[in-house]
Amino acid sequence: MSSALCMALQQPTTNAGHFDLSQLATPYAVIYFYPKDNTPGCTTESADFRDQHARFLAAGASVFGVSRDSMKSHENFKAKLGLEFELISDPNEAACEAFGVMKLKNMYGKQVRGIERSTFVINKSGEILREWRGVKVPNHVAEVLGFVESLQ
Repeated sequence: MSSALCMALQQPTTNAGHFDLSQLATPYAVIYFYPKDNTPGCTTESADFRDQHARFLAAGASVFGVSRDSMKSHENFKAKLGLEFELISDPNEAACEAFGVMKLKNMYGKQVRGIERSTFVINKSGEILREWRGVKVPNHVAEVLGFVESLQ
């Protein structure tokens, strides 16, 4: 990962935090980009990460969700789902652009720019160890967890 990618990730997080890769308490970070808080697929994906959160931590990975939603939206979404990990607010799309997850999508016959559901596993030095793009929610979190557990 270039220093530009690391800088792009330095965004505000829920719980009045700020993402800083160098300050991670774990050797790895799982960064998942999702389109929007409180939508069916994003809710399911976030709940799946929540349900496996303890296993990710045990395997040495902190989990972070990223979308363009506001911090207020993220705080409400996190509370509603009981998420124990932080969400990164990227309203200006700096992280989304740096990771190349902004894509043209067809919605109701119109082309719109949106986040392509994607997940990255990175280490503390900023190296991308694995990426998934165009993610389908079913079984995705289990696949990511399997990869992270294989790093031990």
